[in-house]
Amino acid sequence: MLCSITKRPLLNKFPAPQENKMIDPLTAIAAASAAYKGLTKIVQAGQELENCTESLGKWFGALNDINRAEQQRKNPPLHAKLMGSGSIEEEAFAILTHKKKMKEQEKEIMFMLNMRFGPNTWEEMLELRRSIKKQREETIYAAEEFKHAIINGVIMVALSFGILAGIFTGVWLIGWAEGWW
Repeated sequence: MLCSITKRPLLNKFPAPQENKMIDPLTAIAAASAAYKGLTKIVQAGQELENCTESLGKWFGALNDINRAEQQRKNPPLHAKLMGSGSIEEEAFAILTHKKKMKEQEKEIMFMLNMRFGPNTWEEMLELRRSIKKQREETIYAAEEFKHAIINGVIMVALSFGILAGIFTGVWLIGWAEGWW
């Protein structure tokens, strides 16, 4: 899909995650803050909207990652439940406070873009955001969920074989002790 403003492909700006781990909220927050700072500098310098779309796309991508991290926190994959990943309260508080910060940044971005590029700019950006979000969910997040499903399946199969091996070993030992074999 092409950006309605720049006429360039949108997916090239968002590479797929290279690890199959849960999204780290702190990394997503740092990415959002960096994109926000870059966007404010671009708008304040009066550069063209084409230069803003990349920073804005990165910011919205980080916002989506933060939202996704919150969803993953609510329903973590099996291997994350088994391994544990630190303080749940700390992670929940970090996500909550940073979501509030992102809401403030969103209001500031809306004001800056509408003041600099006209009153309909924010609505155009929201349309761009919807298309980016849809593409990311269809590609990146689907692949990530597939990897988590594979890991969960492997864990379940290994546990099942372990339980069956324990049962068969127990039956064999009882039969051997009783002289059945």
